[in-house]
Amino acid sequence: MPEMDEGEVIEQPLTAIAEAFEELSKWMKENSDGRHIRLDNFCEVASLVSVLFRCLGLAFKFAELEYVAKLEGLLEASKTCPTLQDILEVDVGNDTVKTSGSYSRNLRRVRQGLDLVRAIFEQLLSTEDSSLKDVASTAYGQVCAPYHTWAVRTAVYAGMYTLPTREQLLMKLNETEQSAEKKMKRYIAASLPIIEYIDSLYLSRNITLDW
Repeated sequence: MPEMDEGEVIEQPLTAIAEAFEELSKWMKENSDGRHIRLDNFCEVASLVSVLFRCLGLAFKFAELEYVAKLEGLLEASKTCPTLQDILEVDVGNDTVKTSGSYSRNLRRVRQGLDLVRAIFEQLLSTEDSSLKDVASTAYGQVCAPYHTWAVRTAVYAGMYTLPTREQLLMKLNETEQSAEKKMKRYIAASLPIIEYIDSLYLSRNITLDW
């Protein structure tokens, strides 16, 4: 996968995100014979998503900070755990799957971030409303709210009034309504099998997903 120079600004982040997830999703389909996703490659692809939280401003600052921190933890883990499967094997062996700061917990939160973006895109595609408040609130309620404390949920919903308008978001992403729609659909289609694969790693070890 192409590497970015440190500090490099992506002029059209949606393009980079859609292409990277399509490449990873394609690799998964072509290597369904038992080979597993490399953790460093996954981190590289997933890191591109953080710019979207940044574009949504204060309301999603919590998501950006948590996402970036957990991703850094996974990148550190890649030095000793070559694949996503290795993460689960290590934590299952140590009985630390749900322990705060564990590799498995970090992966769970990053997966949640990817799913949150998917949900936001789906909501954006289903409405032409210029306000993002309902879009973001619905997506957050579906993906993250069930796992956050009352204090975090309250802070997030209170911050929804700071969201940019639809037009402002598109401007930040350097997209038109039409170009953004195509790339959002591409991300949704490409990210779903990756999200499902991550879920399968837990479910195949009888680890529930309600945390």
